[in-house]
Amino acid sequence: MCWSARHLVLRVLLFLPLVVAHEATAQETFRIQRITGSVQVDGLLDEAVWDVLTPLPLVMYEPVFRGAMTEHTEVRVGYDDNYIYAAARLGYADVALMRANSMYRDRYSGDDLFSILIDTFNDRQHGLWFATNPNGVRLDYAISNDMDYLGDSPFGQVINASWNTYWDAATSVTDEGWTAEMRIPFSGLGFQDEDGTVEMGMAVVRWIPSKAEAHVFPAIQPNWEMGWAKPSQYERVLFDGPRSSRPLYITPYVAGGSTRLSSLDDDESVYEVSSSLTGNLGGDVKVNLNSNLTLDVTLNTDFAQAEADEVQVNLSRFPLFFPEKRQFFQERAGIFEFRTLGRFGRIFHSRRIGLHDGEAIPILGGARLVGRIGRWDVGLLNMQTAPGGGLPYENFGVYRVRRSVLDANSYVGGIVTTRIGSDRTYNHVYGFDTQLRVLPKTFLIAKWAQVLSNATGLSFWEDTSGGFARLRLERRTQIGLSYTLSGTWQGQKFEPGVGFLSRTGFVNPFLVVGYGWLAGESSRVLSFRGQLLMTQYYRDSNGSLDWSYVRFDAPVTFKQGDVHVLTLEHYRENFLEPLELPENTIVPAGHYTYSTIQWNYFMSDGRRLRTDVAATVGSFYDGSNVGFELEPTWNVSRHLEVGAAYQFSRVRFPDRGDRFSVHVGRLRAQIGFSTRMSVNAFVQYNASTDLVFANLRFRYNFREGNDLWLVLNEGRNTDRQAAVPVPPVLDSRTLLLKYTHTFIR
Repeated sequence: MCWSARHLVLRVLLFLPLVVAHEATAQETFRIQRITGSVQVDGLLDEAVWDVLTPLPLVMYEPVFRGAMTEHTEVRVGYDDNYIYAAARLGYADVALMRANSMYRDRYSGDDLFSILIDTFNDRQHGLWFATNPNGVRLDYAISNDMDYLGDSPFGQVINASWNTYWDAATSVTDEGWTAEMRIPFSGLGFQDEDGTVEMGMAVVRWIPSKAEAHVFPAIQPNWEMGWAKPSQYERVLFDGPRSSRPLYITPYVAGGSTRLSSLDDDESVYEVSSSLTGNLGGDVKVNLNSNLTLDVTLNTDFAQAEADEVQVNLSRFPLFFPEKRQFFQERAGIFEFRTLGRFGRIFHSRRIGLHDGEAIPILGGARLVGRIGRWDVGLLNMQTAPGGGLPYENFGVYRVRRSVLDANSYVGGIVTTRIGSDRTYNHVYGFDTQLRVLPKTFLIAKWAQVLSNATGLSFWEDTSGGFARLRLERRTQIGLSYTLSGTWQGQKFEPGVGFLSRTGFVNPFLVVGYGWLAGESSRVLSFRGQLLMTQYYRDSNGSLDWSYVRFDAPVTFKQGDVHVLTLEHYRENFLEPLELPENTIVPAGHYTYSTIQWNYFMSDGRRLRTDVAATVGSFYDGSNVGFELEPTWNVSRHLEVGAAYQFSRVRFPDRGDRFSVHVGRLRAQIGFSTRMSVNAFVQYNASTDLVFANLRFRYNFREGNDLWLVLNEGRNTDRQAAVPVPPVLDSRTLLLKYTHTFIR
């Protein structure tokens, strides 16, 4: 059975280009007005140029599409040779409803927002999102995969909050609401010039959290959650004669600090404490080779100021995924995407570079080239690491191209990844993929990849166990009927050296069917959606069932912003090796069938004191699991936000007399003294490891690109009585001072 399924997928992939046709659709463009006067970005909107520009025709997106906007919103957008400018007058009949909760850069805290979103290369796949709140705090995000989290990409992976660039924003609060001005340089965007004319995609959004109300331009249909952020839905806009300057950004850094670490001696009989002083020099260089290609070079790369990962407890057979937060890997990261299977499976995951089993590996340097040439997306990355964590010198390469075909939402592409060690080991992957829009909301996706590695004896075409193939048909919408039907085969030796996989060696049929609708104008409910997911994994070796999963979700969104989700899950598992869970609990190998029911409640961001709640109950292998999560957030003032999270699971196996409980706690405090000076304190506790971990980051931003960081990471042991030998109270401590300074030429 598994071999016939594999051959079916491969044959369809080979003949797919011969049987699919599609007619491209045209879309009119909107010409942005050029301004001739000067603009001082101070948030006051007192320049004469704003009276000349025509306001954009905004409409209500939600809670009622094209309903009467309850507050006055007036937005103007213009440009000159070097910048895009945006100005907004955001009125309030009652300013007490305005939310200005945070002074912390790049952290949304339930604030009022004014946003402009730009598809700079007009590829209808990628977008850059610039936003500010009434306090003048800047937030910038990168959007990939056309915001498609119904398909391959989880929601948190299509919006990259770690991306940053150079731009300006200022605001002013009055008795009638607030005003905002933005200035975005063309030099930081990247675009394609055709005979002096540049076409981009653009959307403008005002978000009123106290009313869960959004005003948008253009009039995007609410067929998707946050559909106004989908690059394919932006208005196509024209600019005449913008200049693409080529600034050179040189950003050296200097860092120093101390480290204290406790570890067992060679006999594992006693803990030894070691202390050391560290110092480091390095830097980055960024240059726009032209208007559409950006080169980044890094030397002796340091990511010490990156935010700590959230503690997770694994109650499954599959590895945990952690997102990339390091700045060097962020710009147009969506170009490098090549998804395999599951929420996080991918051929390239940048955290495999410079990190190994949670330990930082020194990065000697590297280069990254990204951009668009005509209809081609191009991404090239090469990094060199030093020995560390038991690994030799290694070179990592990722080379990705993708070409638009038929229309802007269809493409064909390829990827090559390389990982070469100084010990002569290598792991190479090549792959091809295509996405074809066969109907306005329906897409056909096909992928093939193969691993070549001397570690597993895989060579070109001689052993197909290192291969991967996938065929997928999906209709993407949250209103009306949506579906995904796919078949995937993945060989037992398909292990990309720079990728992330949850499993190998399987054939996987997959089906999702959903239906959603918008409630009436008088209803308290905004939308309802029901979705059924069914998937199975059969072992490629003998066709036996490894894992089966059925899930039904029923989210209900209310117009004031609250969301309730009811989830029913049913599992069938047949694993061949015992499963180890926390506290040395072992689940014997065998066949298991179990089910759970879960309820999630997400409170509206418009409340200054809000909380998310989740509760789970059901069977768990041959036992039971009862759990809940609580995640409150309190905006004490615009200078202070306090958040917490507590996760609890009570697992029992009465037939075997085994039991354990999981406790994970998090406490976060964000202090924004101003838009330039802030402190982030993040404390986590994991009962499974009996460890408290604290991450404290102080940042002073002198100006964009010039930052002083003080970072403290500390781990403390909480259970010192049962352990032999007894660990010290202090498990580890690192204190780092780092300064970066950007020279612009």
